Amino acid sequence: MKYIGAHVSVAGGVSKAPLEAARIGGKAFALFTGSNTRWVSKAISPKEADAFKKNCKELGYSPDVILPHDNFLINLGSPDAEKLEKSRKSFLDEMRRCEQLGLTMLNFHPGSHLNQMEEDKCLDLIAESLNIILDQTQGVTAVIESTAGQGSNLGHRFEHIAHIIDKVEDKSRIGVCVDTCHSYSAGYDLRSPDGYEDTWKEFDSIIGLNYLRGMHLNDDKRELGSRIDRHELIGKGTLGLEFFERLVNDSRFENIPLILETPDPELWPEEIALLYSLIKN
Repeated sequence: MKYIGAHVSVAGGVSKAPLEAARIGGKAFALFTGSNTRWVSKAISPKEADAFKKNCKELGYSPDVILPHDNFLINLGSPDAEKLEKSRKSFLDEMRRCEQLGLTMLNFHPGSHLNQMEEDKCLDLIAESLNIILDQTQGVTAVIESTAGQGSNLGHRFEHIAHIIDKVEDKSRIGVCVDTCHSYSAGYDLRSPDGYEDTWKEFDSIIGLNYLRGMHLNDDKRELGSRIDRHELIGKGTLGLEFFERLVNDSRFENIPLILETPDPELWPEEIALLYSLIKN
């Protein structure tokens, strides 16, 4: 079964997220458990956490179809010692917030070397950060998101992600989220039928499909290999509707959250319905 949803608002508290996901017709959802632009977020009260769990249970959202995202300040490979320490502390807090909410995954962008260290050293540092944090938490898988490769961001090559996974000690608590816009902009030809198959064969060979925990479904405003991250509405960008039809009918992507981050939240109900309408059974 395909579990399609969107990254929904938490206005009014995290307990409102499953209600919003249901309103737009999603069978999965993503959320920020705190501020996406601050190092430290307000604590989630026990009452709010209980309300979140209750709403999820009543609406049929199990933890394996919920993909929370960490804040955008975190850089687990930062060459700056102070920023690295802040990032690790903030990511640890994000993991513990997931624990409190009964969630089992936390999606994150791997990190950036900021042109101040070699790629491999930065990837090693990201893995070191994860090992430190995973050792202090339990039950939550750290899910690496594929990136477009803007600037000095790592994670745009499958080899980068495999490097991190290789250095993570607890392989049971590391996973991957492929963002379709990011990977197309990074140079993976998901649009053509042959390119689509080659991309997933390469993913399986280098990383392993067993590590795939979710996907972000976004069309792309830019061309293949642009290395620029610009999301577009489903079927309105350079990936095109045929790609999404191919993906939602691909049996490899059953039972994982497939999350929209397209630019107009008002259209999410329509886009979710469109994607479900493309499924041929």
